[in-house]
Amino acid sequence: MTFKEAFEAMKHGAKVKLPSWSGYWFWCIPAQSILMHTKDGKDIDIRSTECVDYTFTNICSNEWIFANGTNCPALGGMNTFSFHEAMKQVKNKKRVRRLTFESDTFLQLARATFGACLDGKREDRFDSKEYSIIKACESEKDSYYTKCEQYVPTQTDMLAEDWVFAE
Repeated sequence: MTFKEAFEAMKHGAKVKLPSWSGYWFWCIPAQSILMHTKDGKDIDIRSTECVDYTFTNICSNEWIFANGTNCPALGGMNTFSFHEAMKQVKNKKRVRRLTFESDTFLQLARATFGACLDGKREDRFDSKEYSIIKACESEKDSYYTKCEQYVPTQTDMLAEDWVFAE
């Protein structure tokens, strides 16, 4: 939904969020303002935001959804999102995975050619002007990948709504 729709819903008691958020926004009647409930459990008045650019970018989004106990970690749910949102997060250098992936498998943006990915090195050791999206498994013992392959999404991956952040 658009922010205009989300704002009207907040004024009627709804909690709203963007798909990748762990927290949510809601309307506070006493403050007559939007409060941002963060993933850390803090309520911050939107007028006190420290990242004005980030806040306004969020307001301009048309991807607002209702926050509830299913899709919002701050309300006891799990933050799942679409393939489109997953790729946006990969571009922002976040690791993502599907719930159907093995627990140590994730996607991330690697600044390297696919050939460099095959060497099993971490992305911060790559030195290239090219980028690849890789699917990797990371060893808990060291900083090297135990398995690394160039990621080619399946139609199932592209239609899935079970993408999450890889911890």
